[in-house]
Amino acid sequence: MTETEKLQHLVALAGQQNCGKSTLFNLLTGLQQHIANYPGVTVDKKSGTYAHEGHRYTVTDLPGCYSLSAFSPEERVARQVLTEERPDVVVNVIDATNLRRSLPLTFQLLEMGFRVVIALNMMDAAERRGLEIDITALERRLGVPVIPVVGRKGKGVPELRAAISNAAQAAPATPATLNYGPLEDAVAEVHARLVEIPAMNNRMARWQAGKLLEGDHDSEALLARALPDPYGLFDEIAALRTAFEDKHHLSVGDHISATRDRHAAEILNACVRDTKAGSVPVSERIDRVLLNRFLAPAFLLATIWAIYQLSIVQGYELTKVTWPILAGFRNFASGLLPDAGFLTDPQLRSLGLWIVDSVNTLLNYVPIFLILFALIAILEDSGYMARIAFILDRVLHRFGLHGQSTLPFILAGVFAGGCAVPGVMATKGIPDARARLATILTVPFMNCMAKIPLYTLLINIYFPNSKGLMLFYLSTLTVLVALLVAKLLTSSILARQPTAPFVMELPSYHMPTLIGVLRRAFDRTWLYIKKVGTVVVAIAVVIFVLLQFPGVPKAQMHDYQSRGEVAIAEFYAQLDGNPNLAAVADSDRLIELINVQSAYKARRLNAGSKEAAEALDAGVRETYPAYAPFVLRSREAADKTAFNALRELTNTRNSLRREMQQERIETSFLGRIGRGLEPVTQYADFDWKINIALLSSFAARESSVATLGVLFDQEEGQNQTLEERMGDQQRSEGRGALSAVVLMLFFALYPPCLATVIMVRVQTASTKWMAFSIVFPTILGLVVASAVFQIASALGLSGIGAMTAIWLTALGLLLLVALPKPWWPSLRPDPVPEDAS
Repeated sequence: MTETEKLQHLVALAGQQNCGKSTLFNLLTGLQQHIANYPGVTVDKKSGTYAHEGHRYTVTDLPGCYSLSAFSPEERVARQVLTEERPDVVVNVIDATNLRRSLPLTFQLLEMGFRVVIALNMMDAAERRGLEIDITALERRLGVPVIPVVGRKGKGVPELRAAISNAAQAAPATPATLNYGPLEDAVAEVHARLVEIPAMNNRMARWQAGKLLEGDHDSEALLARALPDPYGLFDEIAALRTAFEDKHHLSVGDHISATRDRHAAEILNACVRDTKAGSVPVSERIDRVLLNRFLAPAFLLATIWAIYQLSIVQGYELTKVTWPILAGFRNFASGLLPDAGFLTDPQLRSLGLWIVDSVNTLLNYVPIFLILFALIAILEDSGYMARIAFILDRVLHRFGLHGQSTLPFILAGVFAGGCAVPGVMATKGIPDARARLATILTVPFMNCMAKIPLYTLLINIYFPNSKGLMLFYLSTLTVLVALLVAKLLTSSILARQPTAPFVMELPSYHMPTLIGVLRRAFDRTWLYIKKVGTVVVAIAVVIFVLLQFPGVPKAQMHDYQSRGEVAIAEFYAQLDGNPNLAAVADSDRLIELINVQSAYKARRLNAGSKEAAEALDAGVRETYPAYAPFVLRSREAADKTAFNALRELTNTRNSLRREMQQERIETSFLGRIGRGLEPVTQYADFDWKINIALLSSFAARESSVATLGVLFDQEEGQNQTLEERMGDQQRSEGRGALSAVVLMLFFALYPPCLATVIMVRVQTASTKWMAFSIVFPTILGLVVASAVFQIASALGLSGIGAMTAIWLTALGLLLLVALPKPWWPSLRPDPVPEDAS
């Protein structure tokens, strides 16, 4: 073993859900991870490293679990890491306010022979509850170091690192031997038999003996691999199990659990004193209000409303600050790229500005996401997010879903700002197979962060005075639709899938820390920015190619060039005898003049003050004195003529370039596809541009706005926002607020992005369900969008009126489905029990 290998130590963080493992993981390693006061966030293990006193420690954050029975996915992952990777130290993170519930896992870790360090977390919450914990007595009873910590404030972390270091360098621990009373003789007998088997891990033999007596399938599989003929030992273990259960009328598993619980209670009585016994905890007093059957729904809706008002409505005001910065970056990039031509630009310039415009359009929404993610982090850290699952469990159950379906919906963006990929991934923790599939197929309906740019774009164009109301409609309408679709699926094609009950624990309320909230907000926003910088840029390049080629036909191109030459000739004719003619004596100088004017106009629009504008004018006079009469207004007759002549020429040029761009896009590969879909999409009032944007969004939702940003192109020298460009062109084509409502509805129901579709395939292990996740939402979205547009147009409804009618209709259907109907005959077959073959 090399010296480097000697300095490596593997550390595992184990503990129940909501005990603060992820927080301690971040504090120990410095890495950032999604942290939430919601059960089941950490489904897969997370790893990171840190150095301490010349040693390097690799820390694995195990999924939250209460035992190692391997009944749930979390327990299976945690057990696999512990038994196969054999960490040098296990840090058992325990909630100080819930000691009795946490200790049974501790007993199992000690019985497995690990070097254990107890991180007694949330000591501040325990103190507020009046719990006085005798740390010395607890260490003596458990036989391992106990470190009091307050993870969210970083207290106790240096002491925890020191304890981990000491444990890692100590001698191997002696496995604990918890006395199982009337079962003890059977455990000892099986333990002795396992120690004799060379292929079995002797340090875990006693723990494995208990698992075998419980009838644990994983332990039986391990024994079968260790022995050439394990059936004789299997029969002996089965006989011991049967003898105990016949005598005591209690299963071995229930007896072992009860024994551990009694031992935990004994330790609790010996080491903890409750100074506020009989008083109602603060969390419970708060829950009496927030979880009141009448007040809970109102508070939940008010919370959603507040999130949208603060993030989307107020956050959009901040984009007025960020847009000039992004426009300035575009001007800077434009100056670095090859100069524009009169009618056609070098491909490098076109592609470069295309990418910049695509990225800028999405980066302009960063302020909105910062506020949105910060607000969601506050809900998570405060403990209210878990209450949302509790509030919604009864509602979700009526639609065939599960209380644990709440987490996937939240991660996918039930408030907005999530992502369907982690939402689908989070469904692996749902034990109910039917609810799990229904959740996977409805998670993409949520308002992921990639949908928000399109919603924000359309709302700011068509509903500037009703932003909050429209966003409230959208956020709640997607939930209503998801529930209705879930009910449809669970009552039909998913009806025979097995079901399971919902069990969860509510964490105590905590005051979120500023650092924790800001870190989460910046981390999630950075993920969005990285997606813009990778996926969106890649898609922008593909879309650019598909929209540029095969290009404008030669005959039309010749006509454009002829019209351009006429415009240039008229420009020179107006300058005949003008002293400024010498500045543009040839075509190269003319092109340079046009580019100088375009750059000046762009910077002039971005000038924030009169002083900045005057400085820009002075720069033109100093750098381009010969071009100044053409670019800047003057009272001199010759200069006025030069200025007006260039203005007419650039107006003609911009008109020609727009026509060329329009024809290039319409005749492009993607344009032809968009045109080909118009006979179908026309009933929803989608033209070919909208069709192209929707097609590009299948690869990544953000691409819809990025594609619209370049389809609704701007002239050289202009710095209009996409809202201004798209609004002007759409209104000129007769499309109004109703068209925007229909587009948002379709986008909300549209199939998931490519990454989510792939994750559906991974989680369901079925190509059939992957295909269904694409086809079904497409048909549903197009039918709904077309029906809404046709009916609303016939009734003469406005955009806001149509959205209100849709929302009320969906709510009415939801209530109709949710209300008990004893007279309604059930067409659904009985679900298959979980243990059915």
